[in-house]
Amino acid sequence: MCTAATYQTKDFYMGRTLDYEFSYGEKITVMPRNYPLELRHGGSIPSHYALIGMAHIADDYPLYYDAVNEMGLGIAGLNFVGNAIYSNVKDGCRNVAQYEFIPWLLGQCGTLAEARDLISRMNMVGTPYSDTLPTAQLHWIIADKSGAITVESVADGLKVYENPVGVLTNNPPFDKQMFALNNYMKLSPRQPENLFSSKLELNAYSRGMGALGLPGDLSSASRFARVAFTKLNSISSSSEEDSVGQFFHILGSVDQQRGCCEVSEGKYEITIYTSCCNASRGIYYYTTYTNHQITAVDMHREDLDGSRLICYPMLDKEEFRQQN
Repeated sequence: MCTAATYQTKDFYMGRTLDYEFSYGEKITVMPRNYPLELRHGGSIPSHYALIGMAHIADDYPLYYDAVNEMGLGIAGLNFVGNAIYSNVKDGCRNVAQYEFIPWLLGQCGTLAEARDLISRMNMVGTPYSDTLPTAQLHWIIADKSGAITVESVADGLKVYENPVGVLTNNPPFDKQMFALNNYMKLSPRQPENLFSSKLELNAYSRGMGALGLPGDLSSASRFARVAFTKLNSISSSSEEDSVGQFFHILGSVDQQRGCCEVSEGKYEITIYTSCCNASRGIYYYTTYTNHQITAVDMHREDLDGSRLICYPMLDKEEFRQQN
């Protein structure tokens, strides 16, 4: 289970949590412009936009979880188990395997408008990367400073939804997640008024009662409502420190702690990492479950005209600052 969000101050930010019971050894990975991107169903893209994101590397191929490119367009793939259904390979179509969707899209599109157009002309297929890495059931949030969309491949075809909240979690499908926000329209960051009855003197006995009813459990539907409320009411200055810090606080509202979400006996889902990418500047910030220090990797400090992947393992040992 995961949560993704966008945030706009002076720059555009995008990131996500990865919530799971174990790690695949993912790394912060820069794909430079001349890394040859070979496509499973024909053709290759020898040169493309550079991108940075979190990926599992298999045979020198980046299986990206989330990434942004040098133009400021970003994407994150989140679990969509039970609803994701991919097409079969079709002759005469631009067949794109699910696992190559992120680099294929970000390598060619500089804006959300270009992404919409390219997606409209693709056929997303369920070809697995290998026998040991089966096809993941995912849906995606794609965004830049102009807005966001959600892409879902389901039984009745490929759906592209406008995403006005800039948030995505898991199930149910996105249109149902958006509809469910109607249940929370009364919530507010302000203190509530007594609308129960004019015959009773009722008072707010605590701060924060305007948000009574905001769900606090770890289900994907509840996380969608909670992070949407948090994000849409968030305020920060436009400085990099305040913007990045506020973004981590937004996604911190849906952190998963070990012991609270049991997936099998003795195994628990946790927030393995949280990312925040300044898409405008190509800086990938992250924290991990065992290291809350914000760490940054700047794609523009690398040779973006190269042809080999550049990878950094996550720093996951907790760091303490001793003050005395």
